[in-house]
Parts: sequence; C-alpha cells; structure tokens
Amino acid sequence: MLDIASYESAAQGVLTEQVWDFIQGGSGSESALAANRAALDRLRIRPRVLVDVSQCSTATTVLGAPLAAPLGVAPMAYHRLACPDGETATAEAAGKAGSLLTVSMFASRTLEDIAAAASGPLWLQLYWLRERQALVELAARAAAAGFQALVLTVDAPRVARRPRDVRSGFSVPGDIRAVNLPAALMSSSHRRTEGASAIEKHSREQFDSSITWADLAWLRERTGLPLILKGVLTAEDARLALAHGASGVVVSNHGGRQLDSAVASADALPEVVDAVAGRALVAVDGGIRHGGDLLKVLALGADLAMVGRPVFWGLAQGGATGAAEVLRLLTEELDEAMALSGCPRLTEITRALITSR
Repeated sequence: MLDIASYESAAQGVLTEQVWDFIQGGSGSESALAANRAALDRLRIRPRVLVDVSQCSTATTVLGAPLAAPLGVAPMAYHRLACPDGETATAEAAGKAGSLLTVSMFASRTLEDIAAAASGPLWLQLYWLRERQALVELAARAAAAGFQALVLTVDAPRVARRPRDVRSGFSVPGDIRAVNLPAALMSSSHRRTEGASAIEKHSREQFDSSITWADLAWLRERTGLPLILKGVLTAEDARLALAHGASGVVVSNHGGRQLDSAVASADALPEVVDAVAGRALVAVDGGIRHGGDLLKVLALGADLAMVGRPVFWGLAQGGATGAAEVLRLLTEELDEAMALSGCPRLTEITRALITSR
C-alpha cells in the first residue's frame, strides 16, 4: 500500500455496506466532513532551500510521553467492527508505530486488555453520561491500567442525525458491545429504530445534555488524570477550557459527524493556538490523510495531530499490521515533507512555512 487512499479502497472491499457507511458518514449534508479536507487542501507549503536536511527528526514528547512523531489515534467506538481483535489490535499497532492511542469509552475490548496489548501511551475518551458513577468508575479503571489522560468530548450533547445511518437502520451488531460500560446503559444502541439510527437514539437517552463549564470541577475532583477537552473550535472556548483546569484541547468538528456546517478543524486551529498561547496542549483532528497534512497542522501551531478513519481502514485491511502501517506511512511522509520543505526539526515548522491559496 503506497498511500492512505489504497487502505481506504481495500477497507471498502472488506467491510459491509452498513459498517462502511457508519465509519465514513457525516451529519446532515456532510458539508463539515468535506470542509475538513478542503481546508487542508487550501493550504500550500512555502519550502525553504539550501538547508541541511541530511538528518530529520519527527520525534516529540506529549504530556511527558515520547512519540515517534506528533501523531495519535483519535477516539473511535467499536474497533471490532473493523477487526475481530478490535482495540487490542489498535493498541499493538500504535505501540509498534510509536504513536498515542485514545481509547473510546465505547471500546469493544476492556481497558485492561487494551493496556496489556499497548506499548505506547494511552488516553481514555469520555462522553458525559447521565449515569455519572459510570464516568467515575471508568476514570478509576483507566488510571489503574496506566492510562495517562482523560479526553472529554464536549461537542456532542447528543449524537447528530447522520443520514447514512438512518437509511441503513444502523445498530451495533449483537456480538459487539461497549464492554467497559454496564449492559443496561448500552441496550438501546443495539436496537433498530424507525427514523433514527440506534446510535443517535442511544445518545438522547444516555448523554447528559445539561452539563456546563461548572460541571468540569466535579470530574476533576474525582480523578488525578489530566483532562483534555475534545471538540473546541473557538478561541473563546479555548480560553474557558484553560480557566476551568483543562490540560489541553483537541480542535475538532468530530470528523464532520456533529454540527453540519461547523468550521473545519484546520480553519479553527490558528485562533485556538493563539488563545492557548503555549499554556496547554493543542491537538487537532479532521481530514488528515498524508504526512503533508501533518506538516500543515503543525505549522498552524498544533502540538499533536490525530487520525481516525485511516486507522479503521488499516485495521479492516490487515488488523494490527495494517493499522501500524498506516501510522508508519504518515510518519514517513511527514519526515519526507520536513526534508523537502527545509525543516529538519519540528521546532522549525512555523506559520511562515504555509500560505493559503
């Protein structure tokens, strides 16, 4: 496989149409989904020449954890949809590639099994459930298993309507389950519903849409793990995140799966970076498909780039090996982009490197 698009094509040939649409789809007209790629494509690199690039280094450290590149796996539910081994295969892949893995609270393997398969840093993603005790228990299990941070998704008071899932009547297959949560909290995610996907209906039943900034203190008091807020797209919310004790933010429009017409992640990134001003971690996801895309978001000020769908494609195509190859390919492409743009070190990747066409 020479590029990420090859993994995408291979995965489509393996997965069922219903699962493929669940992974690929966005909300509404899918305009936010398309905007993520368009925003990255608008950016062009201004390469510098006659720079010694005989040795380039993509290595970095994120929240104290060493990485082969500023690259991580974004949180995605139910990896067993793509591969029988599920998240343990992803953990193995991320470890081999020197990448970070963010595990969804809707993982289809236990936190303990995932940690046992991992050789790299792990974060745990959370949605805020009405059943708050489930959050506390998950956070405690994550800390005990060696996870290094919690990632609270804040752009999903409920799951948006995703037309592909509604048309297919998508529900989670009966043999795949969010094994880290009580079965009673997840039962509706397996039931087909007229006019809505099971995932959408489940979120309306179980997600607490009443939470505000004031509620973050409750969670921070119950865990010693750093808290990162995922789904921040404005400078205003970035400043509020830091004011309420967040250790970082993920600039994300949820892969185009939440608010249709939301600003693209790459377009929102500069104002969030400026608002954070180096006081906390800034990660970004959305539409990254090449090492050149990594270079662009790093130039805009991101400390870490995260990829989602490409890792699913790698899992579907070749399990842990396929996912590791996807992450390694992106790292190799970043190394090449750094060499060809005259930036042998990550610290030399600045906004001066890019322009917008």
